Amino acid sequence: MAQQIELTDTVKESQLGQRLDQAIAELFSDFSRSRHKEWLLAGKVQVNGEVVTKARIKVMGGELITIQGELEDEERWEAQDIPLDIVYEDDDIIVINKPRDLVVHPGAGTPDGTVLNALLFHYPEIAEVPRAGIVHRLDKDTTGLMVVAKTVPAQTRLVRALQKRKITREYEAIAIGKMTAGGMIDQPIGRHSTKRTLMAVNITGKPAVTHYRVAEHFREHTRIRLRLESGRTHQIRVHMSYLQHPLLGDIAYGGRARIPKGASEELTEMIRRFDRQALHAAMLRFEHPTTKEEMEFHAPIPNDMVVMTQALRDDTKQNKEEYN
Repeated sequence: MAQQIELTDTVKESQLGQRLDQAIAELFSDFSRSRHKEWLLAGKVQVNGEVVTKARIKVMGGELITIQGELEDEERWEAQDIPLDIVYEDDDIIVINKPRDLVVHPGAGTPDGTVLNALLFHYPEIAEVPRAGIVHRLDKDTTGLMVVAKTVPAQTRLVRALQKRKITREYEAIAIGKMTAGGMIDQPIGRHSTKRTLMAVNITGKPAVTHYRVAEHFREHTRIRLRLESGRTHQIRVHMSYLQHPLLGDIAYGGRARIPKGASEELTEMIRRFDRQALHAAMLRFEHPTTKEEMEFHAPIPNDMVVMTQALRDDTKQNKEEYN
């Protein structure tokens, strides 16, 4: 049995002149373009209360878009007994602290062993919610906080809040190089032109904004805190690479080992062996989808990043004269 889902949003003034299918793709980016097309052709899309099936009509800005869609059951995914670190849960939501080496959603090359499979095991009723309630994702080796919805209404409201930038996500990271100050990166992100599994800053991509501030300086690295306005695939990793300050351990985006001059053998080995992007979703703040209460959660920095940070800190102190 298919699940019913209702999506509502207003076309932004900045979307003036866009085709309807383009506007829908931006407003409801949690769903694929093929899904949007399917809903349009099936007469599931309304513009200001009138059913529209033509993708090519132009929007002017201010139109109310409503989609009364359907999503297939997720029964093809297997429930698996995979431990979950539950930070909070109630009748509507679950907040988890995701470890490294755990993919969020099954896909090409990872048919199971994911957060979704774990959710189906621990909460069998969540099979009734599209994508087992997953609202947003973290990369396989990125650790930290995720919110999951237990019901369709909760998921719909959380996805809408995410689209309207009402969910605050703050990350801790270690970047390569000496960063002098914080700032904002406002660069669109799309699929890499030749490496199809990677993303890149691309003028034809989707808008993406990342805010960052310097938390601590080291000799050849910088500890930073980041906040996302948008949620594009690999966004922080791509934007930091664009700044020429890729994340420590992020080989895919240029984060090759940089050893401070005269570093100890121990630190040199630690940097070379750090085998994931040094990125952690440390804080999550949002309005509860049912009670409307503002909720804020924090996840402690994982041990590998704590140990690395302390080693870089000690190295900086030991080489204070050179650093200054």
